[in-house]
Amino acid sequence: MPRRDGGRPLSKLREAFDEARFGRSRTLNLRESLPTAAEAVARAEAWLRHQQVQQSGTDAPAEVLVITGRGNNSEGGVSVVRSAIEGLIHRLKQRGVVLRHEEHTAGSFVITLAPVKDLWTVRAPKQSVAEPPPPDPPSLDALDRETRQLLRQLAERSLEQLGVRGDRDRFVEGEMVRQFSALSATLASAEPRDREKLLRAAVRRALEEYD
Repeated sequence: MPRRDGGRPLSKLREAFDEARFGRSRTLNLRESLPTAAEAVARAEAWLRHQQVQQSGTDAPAEVLVITGRGNNSEGGVSVVRSAIEGLIHRLKQRGVVLRHEEHTAGSFVITLAPVKDLWTVRAPKQSVAEPPPPDPPSLDALDRETRQLLRQLAERSLEQLGVRGDRDRFVEGEMVRQFSALSATLASAEPRDREKLLRAAVRRALEEYD
């Protein structure tokens, strides 16, 4: 662990500064309880909304600290919880809960809460002409249309949880193929005529887990 010359470990020093800056009342440590992404999002949203009301009336915009962890033990070294929380932060900006945020460390965010009045003054998004969705990946052409639609829904939910915003359509095709490969690998022992039916059932179960 990195140390200052003759001093305390840098991580402990940072924790001491964070304790002085935020205190326990304005710190949410998700890393301690190891929640799933869905659990972390539900807990963080409830906490941030409570903090917004709790801190209302202060002279300056209230800052809070949310600790997600770096994801060192996650698949690919990417924290699913961190990505899900970042996606939540962007959604709460649109809803008048979060004013701005910044990465504090690789495993935490400093979030500035919006004034409570912003909950009622958030402008509705401009209506835009709906564009047709991008075509399905050619490698999935052999699947039924219903199966491809379910895979698209699953890919979009997965990307949303990962915090992918903006030009998300660029990633949907690749995510559909990735989800198909992961799920179909579990059906290798099934009869060929039953595989697509079982695949649809598996996709529906995965979608339910996001709800």
